[in-house]
Amino acid sequence: MPALPQSENSPKLIRGIGLGSATALNMIDMIGVGPFITIPLVVSAMGGPQAMLGWVIGALLATCDGLVWAELGAAMPGSGGSYQYLREIYGPHRLGKLVSFLFIWQLSFSAPLSIASGAIGFASYASYLLPGLEQQYASHDWSLHLPLLGTLQFRWAAAGTTFIAIGIVLIAVLLLYRRITDIGFLSKFLWFGVMGTIGWIIFAGFTHFNSARALSFPPGAFTLSKNFFLGLGSAMLIATYDYWGAYNVCFLGDEIKEPGKNIPRALLLSIFLVAGLYLMMNVSILGVVDWHEMMRSPNSNNKLYVVSTFMERIYGPWAANLVTVLVMWTAFASVFSLMLGYSRVPYAAALDGNYFKVFARIHPVYRFPHISLLALGGAGLLFCFFSLADVISALVVIRILLQFILQAVGIIVLRLRRPDMPRPFRMWLYPIPALLAIFGFAYILLARKDFLKEIRYAFVILIAGILLYVMRAWRNRDWPFRVALPSPAGIKAS
Repeated sequence: MPALPQSENSPKLIRGIGLGSATALNMIDMIGVGPFITIPLVVSAMGGPQAMLGWVIGALLATCDGLVWAELGAAMPGSGGSYQYLREIYGPHRLGKLVSFLFIWQLSFSAPLSIASGAIGFASYASYLLPGLEQQYASHDWSLHLPLLGTLQFRWAAAGTTFIAIGIVLIAVLLLYRRITDIGFLSKFLWFGVMGTIGWIIFAGFTHFNSARALSFPPGAFTLSKNFFLGLGSAMLIATYDYWGAYNVCFLGDEIKEPGKNIPRALLLSIFLVAGLYLMMNVSILGVVDWHEMMRSPNSNNKLYVVSTFMERIYGPWAANLVTVLVMWTAFASVFSLMLGYSRVPYAAALDGNYFKVFARIHPVYRFPHISLLALGGAGLLFCFFSLADVISALVVIRILLQFILQAVGIIVLRLRRPDMPRPFRMWLYPIPALLAIFGFAYILLARKDFLKEIRYAFVILIAGILLYVMRAWRNRDWPFRVALPSPAGIKAS
């Protein structure tokens, strides 16, 4: 499929996002539902407050991966992020065609999973205010045995919280249906709510801190056993989810002012700021709420509103209700930011001729890729029927296998293939951060109990994507089926 031409009169994207707005979008994307709901999941994974190791090591991994994104984003500052990077790294007319297509294909699953996780988090906190939302109306376990891969297992459920999550996705779509310049202002407005919530939690926790409670480690907490390393792998998976989002600015490259400077700055600044906030907030909560309480129902979408319980212990019901509303604010901000960034990726691929033409359409008045936005929002609605723990696990594993490892390896490949390529930002201590990112992601994939469950999902998506690409390439005579045109000398005159 040939790339779609754009005439001079075609509507184009607007470079309207500066460093402040880009950092704000990254931070609300990173924070969102993350630490407010995943604290019980991380504590349960490691069986105690030693779970803080998951966030500390996760911050180091996020920094290493952020340096990969920073170099690639500054060198190739266009819409699409990883789509552009993978295509250029592995050859835009050869293997890069397949690899970049597979990225878009996996994004059709991982982006709606990200969006759904924020919406589920919003709904979970809503159930603290309205406990009746926790009532479950239907559920079903589904399994499918596949040759060589094993058995795929799914569980979906419909409760009052499910319908709240669906409503949040719909509202985010409506708010994003406007010009990017208006969204830059809205992102800063949401950012103030997010920062105010975290600041209040940290202040409340440290002014009522009980060190004996925070440091009440179970026997053998730091014994380097098999269970310790398996627990650390599960905790790092969840922490990795919490830190992801700093790369959101890379998907908006065509809309960033001075992208060669602002993309790396926004990336690294947001990682450092969020890492510090996470560590302070988690320590403060562990000093007020007994970690044994957080071990309850970690695989359910209910009873995960630990911050509400935290505030209720300190100030009473009024504070718990207020912080619940503020956390719902941050969860919605995450859905908003995720949907904004990811909607630009299918758009970029369609412009390149490597995805369906309809995704290249730009709204004639508001000038944004509206078909891409609507498609991702619609898919996000479906994943609202799954548990938060399952959504996060599937999201992280799919993304690691089919995007992040390929990208970390790719930055080394690109340095070798194109050493003279302009790079406004170069990775610090190259290639150590890229190698550490590869090792860290591989550890997360393999060092967990039942790690094959999500890997099976990823392989099914990979195989299906390869088959789909091969069929499209055969039909369009694209790589590897491209037929060489005869040279003019070999054409007979009529």
